[in-house]
Amino acid sequence: MSNLRFEIKKPDEGIRSQLIDKINDLTKPKGSLGRIEELALQIGLIQQTLEPKLLHPNHIVFAGDHGIAAEGVSPSPQEVTYQMIENFWAGGAGINFLSRQHGFELKVVDAGVNFDFKADDPIINKKIGKMTRNYLYEAAMTRQEMELALQYGAECTQDCYDKGCNIISFGEMGITNTSSSALWMSCMTGIDLKLCVGAGCDNSGNILEHKYNVLKKAQENYQGDGSTEDLMRYFGGFEMVMTVGAMLRAAELNMVILVDGFIMTACMLAASCINNNILYYAVFGHQGDEAGHKLLLDYLGAKPLLNLGLRLGEGTGAICAYPIVDSAVRMINEMNSFKSIRVTKYFK
Repeated sequence: MSNLRFEIKKPDEGIRSQLIDKINDLTKPKGSLGRIEELALQIGLIQQTLEPKLLHPNHIVFAGDHGIAAEGVSPSPQEVTYQMIENFWAGGAGINFLSRQHGFELKVVDAGVNFDFKADDPIINKKIGKMTRNYLYEAAMTRQEMELALQYGAECTQDCYDKGCNIISFGEMGITNTSSSALWMSCMTGIDLKLCVGAGCDNSGNILEHKYNVLKKAQENYQGDGSTEDLMRYFGGFEMVMTVGAMLRAAELNMVILVDGFIMTACMLAASCINNNILYYAVFGHQGDEAGHKLLLDYLGAKPLLNLGLRLGEGTGAICAYPIVDSAVRMINEMNSFKSIRVTKYFK
């Protein structure tokens, strides 16, 4: 087990009946706002209040490169990782317009990018190495590097919380990280690797068979103890392990966690294997088109809010779902109750 401990508690159920009564007494038929009502209940439980609030939403993109890229499991060259980070800075990526649209503060973290950024570049420097090792032949990182990644991720979330944030989402940038996510999924759930591996950023699907063969060989070569943390260390990326640490700290701080697509759901899987109580704090934004994502969501018992055919990553699906979460909070705070207004209760 890691030396870093996360004390995550299941939200106190004592307020549940009051929340349900408040939601049911709003001027609408019981349950008629569906998932919005479920979200209001979840957020009320997380925040332990009948008047929940969403404050200073933050989005963190963790970026890192992977040694497995040397095996040609992605059609995209590794330099796309740092080039996309520069695009984030320029404000022209998918995550930029969505962050602007929905009022998220966007932060980009260098977890382990194979590039030398300048000291004054607008990036949070948490670089552990220039990339992970090639897990076809050896573990992607040492135990010390893994624990440092967990710590750094937790520190990034803590910084957001200290500045008033109580709802947070995460994204990633790292060529070949769908490969690592597929291996985490297969090894941590027991689902056959064939069902976990998707084409990633390859539109043609031509690379899929080669990608599967490489990952299957890496899985067969693994000789570790099969624990969650050993699997994270062996097959993970620095940016992925940092995300796990960031998610765990967010739940520890009673923050709402918006979960993005396949890679971020794989990170939530790993986090839930460390402390299953984290799932009480997770709102799954969408079901993406990457192979394996629906199976993984089903495994976690998750009900994603959206299904828009997204597969960009970066956290775009999580932020797309934010207005629905905002609607849930507005519903419980802004709708009149039957007790407060002269409307005949028109249902039983």
